[in-house]
Formats: sequence, structure tokens, C-alpha cells
Amino acid sequence: PTLSGACTSIDKAFIKILLPSIQRQKKMSVSNTADVPTLSGAYINIDTVKKPTVVADRRTKIICTLGPACWDVDQLETLIDAGMNVARFNFSHGDHKGHKACLDRLRQASANKNANVGVLLDTKGPEIRSGFFADGATKIDLVKGETLTLTADYSFLGSSKKLACSYASIATSVTPGQSILVADGSLVLTVLSCDVESREITCRIENNASIGERKNMNLPGVVVDLPTLTEKDIRDIQEWGVKNGADFIAASFVRKASDVHKIREVLGDEGKDIQVICKIENLEGLENYPEILAATDGVMVARGDLGMEIPPEKVFLAQKMMIREANIAGKPVITATQMLESMISNPRPTRAECSDVANAVLDGTDCVMLSGETANGEHPTAAVSIMAHTCCEAESAVNFDSLYQAVRNSTLSKYGHLSTSESIASSAVKTAIDVNAKAMIVCSESGATACQVAKFRPGRPVTVLTTSARAARQCYGVLKGMKSTILPSLQDTERLVNDCIEQFKKDGIAKSGDAIVVVHGTHARVGGTNVMRIQYA
Repeated sequence: PTLSGACTSIDKAFIKILLPSIQRQKKMSVSNTADVPTLSGAYINIDTVKKPTVVADRRTKIICTLGPACWDVDQLETLIDAGMNVARFNFSHGDHKGHKACLDRLRQASANKNANVGVLLDTKGPEIRSGFFADGATKIDLVKGETLTLTADYSFLGSSKKLACSYASIATSVTPGQSILVADGSLVLTVLSCDVESREITCRIENNASIGERKNMNLPGVVVDLPTLTEKDIRDIQEWGVKNGADFIAASFVRKASDVHKIREVLGDEGKDIQVICKIENLEGLENYPEILAATDGVMVARGDLGMEIPPEKVFLAQKMMIREANIAGKPVITATQMLESMISNPRPTRAECSDVANAVLDGTDCVMLSGETANGEHPTAAVSIMAHTCCEAESAVNFDSLYQAVRNSTLSKYGHLSTSESIASSAVKTAIDVNAKAMIVCSESGATACQVAKFRPGRPVTVLTTSARAARQCYGVLKGMKSTILPSLQDTERLVNDCIEQFKKDGIAKSGDAIVVVHGTHARVGGTNVMRIQYA
């Protein structure tokens, strides 16, 4: 039993299924929804379809982008009730003052609901955009088959014959035959020639289109000469993220491990506990994914730009590969973009959208993310609620015993052994399965032990006890199946555990005599976890 996706990998011709049949037999994936090598879905029957959804059992976390549709205190409270675990602040829009006011309202709503909602700063990142138009035009019409010149002179005011491009190295980066996608792919250009001296390229227009000013441009397969962090990103991180106690930095356009090291430098000592989430958005990032994964705290499968940079029919392969590797590394992974896109205007999602969310959960994602659905959609609370219900239904089809074995076997297959902390976490989860423990308690100062326990997918309620408010938000925010409680001290472990078990009994999670697995340290300090035991309610 190994994690699914073992046969997906990366090569320079985008993403391919690599292994021939003999290797495929050696690495046969076992479905997480069955207990033997068999067709998936063995745990799904008509009763599964008919039974009510128990949203309280949801393990997959939900990230909501904040915006005008949901940023008042009462609206934020309804999102928290519906299932929001992390609030995303999109720094492609707004200013520091506006984001700070929204953060203040979020923290008020979180306090009102006694919820440890995480705060994620999503950087704008570098971008390539088309320029402005001449004669006050607001849009231009482009005709299939005609030619269009792109110039790196961004002061040039364009027309349907010639447009400015913000990327200074456009003429040296692309070659004839390559494609350029404009306005989220609504306009496709094919490069015909490059004039390095004039910094211009000539393209053929592949489809009729009308576009406005400053539209995004993608150069599929091109290694672009742009920094991961712009001056704006650095200001946003240091002057807003660090200053206001953000819990996560979602770094746009990460392409190599050195990008992660640069972000940590920018965070400095004051922001050293802020976790870095790398957004993988192009082929270069995919090719360097193992090194990026080793350096980062978590990963976001940013399917929007990724679908522009690689063929859209291959995005699901990239998603499966990235989720699987993150699961093995024990690092949280977020699946994002267009998950319930139609709910920006519609009260119900499409069936395809619900299937997309469910398949991400079955792939092993820790979190799913909503963007425009909550930021400026007409039905933000309904979007979160439907997302939560869909996650629960997908989780109900998972055999967590087999999933535990798959994670453990895949880790041993890749690394040859478990680390000390992984071994304790693995043993705790296996014990919980063997004794049919109703819940687990993890005492964790920094959240690191909780992250290791989450890696092995316990399949039962887990409460993290910590003295750190940030660790509590990070655990509750992105670690699958984790809830958190902030305590003034972890010194009196026995009393704290007993209090937690009593709360389990009040909440109906456990009854007298039920087994509870406890993971803690003999000393209340970071890195001190060395005890796993069974306690009875």
C-alpha cells in the first residue's frame, strides 16, 4: 500500500506517465478507498450516498479569500461557522490600511467565535502584462490570422497592430514557434520572429478576441528573467505581514529553492515563525519541485497560472504528483483556483466543480481554497458550506487504516527510514487505529509534532494543546484533521489531558472507558516530544 500518484512524475516535456509496466507493478498504487489492491470505491454503497453529512467531522481545511462580499464582522462570523479555517489576504489588490482594517474585523470575529482562524498573506508576485492603448481606447479588437507586434517599450500606447509588454526581456526569452497567452488564455499568439535590437517580437493572432488594457500574459515553457519577490512584495511582507502577525506567506511564482531562502531572509528573525507556502505556477517550479518542497513549509497547487503554463489536460497530473510528494514529506498542501467558480454568481455549484473538490480531497490535499467565490461572489457563505459538505463526503469514502499504511510505506520507500519524530507520530496513529481510540491529544509548543501526526492521517478527532497562539492558528488552519486549544502553560500535562478528555465526553466524541491516544514530552519545550501513551476516558 502506497500513496496514489506514484506513477506521475516530471520531465522537460511537461508531465508524463513515466513507468513501463514492469515498474508499474513494483509501485502499484493502492486506492485510499479500499483495503486491498482493488477497484476504488469499495467503501461506497447506497447507504453512503443517502446518509446525512456530518460537517463537524470535516478534516480537510478551507481557505477563504476576503473581499467586499464577506469582510464585515457578522459576515466573517458566518464564514467561520460555515467552515473557514484560514483567511487569505490577496495583495494583488488593496493597500496596507484597507487590509489592516479587514484583519482587525477578522480577529474580532475570530474572538467572538473562539476560533483560531489563520491569516495568509498572498503576495502579488512578478507579472507580465500588456500595455495601455492610444487615443483613449478601452479595448481593441484583434483578428485571427493578422500579425501583432509586441514591444518591450512599456511607454508605447498600443493599437490592434502593436502592443506594449511589461517584460523587458521578451525578445530574448521567446523563440519563433512558441505561444503567448494573453488575458487568461482568451487570446493566443504564436511568435513569428524576434528583433533583439529593437526589443520587439512579431506574432500571429490565432483567434479573434477583444481585450482591454493591462491584461496578464503567460509565456508557456519559458524561463523568465523576473525576481520572485518584487519591491512591493518585500514591503508587504515586512511592513504588513510581519508587523501584523500573519501566520502564512503564500509566495507567488516560486521557481527554485533559493526563492524560499530569499523569502526567509526577508521575514528575518522577527518573522521566523511565519510559515512559507510556495505557489507552484509554472514548468520551472514543477521541474524544481523536490528542492522547493524540501525548503518550504507548505505548497499551493496554483492551478490558474499553471493551466496557462502547461497544457490544461496535464494539470491534474501535476496536482496528483505535487500532493503525493507533499504528503510523503509531511508538509501541508493547498489545492486552489476555480474550485467552485460558478458560485461567484450562482447559488449552486456545477457537479463537475463538486467532483473537482472531492477528487482533490481523495488525492490527499490538506486544504482547498476559495478565491472570487468568497471575495466578491454573491453567495460566499453558501460556497463555504458546500465546500465543507463536499470535503466531508469525500472523506467518508477514505479507509484511513489503509491510508496510514500508504503514507508510512511511501515514506519508507522514499527515505529508507522514519525520523525520530515521525516514528513517534506514526506509532501514535497506528496505536489509535489498533485500539480504536476515539480521539487523540497532541501537546505541541511549536506545532511540529502536530504536523507529523497529521501526516499519518489519524482518521479521528485530534486536539492540539499549545501555548503559542500562532501555532494554534497554523495547526487549525492547514493541518488536516487538527483542532487547537491555546493554554497558558503545558507544564501540568496530566491535568491538561484530563481536562481535554472531559471536553471530549461533553462533546460526545468519547464516553467513559474509551481509549484516547496522547502524544507529549516529558518536558514542556520545543522539540521535547518523546512520549506516546493510551489513556481511558
